[in-house]
Amino acid sequence: MQTHYRNAYQLRYKIMAKVCDITGKRPRVGNNVSHANNKTKRRFYPNLHKKTFYVPEEDAWITLKVCTKALKTINKKGITAVLKEAQNKGMIVIK
Repeated sequence: MQTHYRNAYQLRYKIMAKVCDITGKRPRVGNNVSHANNKTKRRFYPNLHKKTFYVPEEDAWITLKVCTKALKTINKKGITAVLKEAQNKGMIVIK
């Protein structure tokens, strides 16, 4: 079954998976535990941010959804090295 979207904005920004583009972190499932020890299901979401990075080798700006751990890694190693590692792991596809 195919869903038709009126524009690409809805496809790209309204229905986004909460997954880090670099590390692959996804929402986890757990329980809310009350004082009376009642348990109800909940989700733990990764701390994602949309960031734009400049890649000097490509002379281009790219936008990624990254978690804070990935941001610290990018600051430490550089965007090019992190993109190369993510491509080797199969997290992203660079054309």
